[in-house]
Amino acid sequence: MIILGSNSEISQAFVEKALEAHEKYSTIYLFTSNKETTEKFAKHIDVKFLQQTEVIELDLRKEIDYTKFDHINSDLLFCATGYLGEGTEESLYDQKNTELIIDINYAKLVPVLNFFASKMERQRAGTMIVLSSVAGERGRQSNFIYGSAKAGLTAYLSGLRNYLFEKKVHVLTVKPGFMDTKMTEGLPLNPKLTATPKEAAEGIYKAYKSGKNVAYVLPVWSVIMLIIRNIPEFIFKKLKL
Repeated sequence: MIILGSNSEISQAFVEKALEAHEKYSTIYLFTSNKETTEKFAKHIDVKFLQQTEVIELDLRKEIDYTKFDHINSDLLFCATGYLGEGTEESLYDQKNTELIIDINYAKLVPVLNFFASKMERQRAGTMIVLSSVAGERGRQSNFIYGSAKAGLTAYLSGLRNYLFEKKVHVLTVKPGFMDTKMTEGLPLNPKLTATPKEAAEGIYKAYKSGKNVAYVLPVWSVIMLIIRNIPEFIFKKLKL
């Protein structure tokens, strides 16, 4: 199994969920921009599950040497890479903040996903599980730069799923709503609309095993986003969402 964004609480919860379900992996490849933190998780699953891992540095803010990944083959990829960025009005026009949001959520991530998608295509087997966001369904004033990057990622995954279907590779797009993670720490989230990493992992694993194409972590978000998508633009532009 390949994990992109292995310091994400959702990634780690998914790994544990899969191992608790007695899934078998020769190696779990943990891609991370922080090897020291990831190695602690690697040791944890080695002790708890006797699972072999390999921690691999991948920083989407830097140039990537893909030859270092040539030896890696897997029929399951899980990606929870993401960066919310600074959410203040002052940071809206900050160029560095904008570039990081777009690069980490889309521009630098897509080539990495393509690299592993091509490997799965050649072996004619595999599943790619990628977390996008409900924020990508309609641009809102509170997070439209992040949302636009996630919208691009969602469109990419839809096209990739279409392209890989005949190649026997499946793509699952996951759209979390509010998540109780380090990335959202301090935000005023409605607890009824917020999932824990463990709840998310269980829902994603179920969607993966049932072969879903698109999954919301909490079903209520499908209703919420249906409403938001269908608000007329002349009304929507006046709302503070």
